[in-house]
Amino acid sequence: MKTMYLIFGLLVALMTGCQLDKTREFMPGTYVNSAGGKYSQADDTLLIVPAQSNNYLIERRTGFNRITDGIKGKREYEKESWNAIYDEGTKALQETRLGKLITFYPDSAFLKVGKRVYNKLAE
Repeated sequence: MKTMYLIFGLLVALMTGCQLDKTREFMPGTYVNSAGGKYSQADDTLLIVPAQSNNYLIERRTGFNRITDGIKGKREYEKESWNAIYDEGTKALQETRLGKLITFYPDSAFLKVGKRVYNKLAE
């Protein structure tokens, strides 16, 4: 009987310890977003890479065209580097400089930065 309780206890411990954080597993990768309006058209790429512990590095690359009097200008580029901390309770990243909240939706393969939606590219 004691053996059965011991085996049951080990199984419970293994199952509890082996639960994966689906969001943490989903986060690393490349995400894209396109947006346009009367004055510009832009394409964003976010590359998310784990650093150490709950820290993540995010590189944001943006290509955009300004639109003046209905004429699209030449392609311009910008690049930013962000640091973010993963909150295990909310399952979100908090960008450290401006406080942007990055929310993940693993089942739908996208993330949100504020209201902006970025789709994850298949790797």
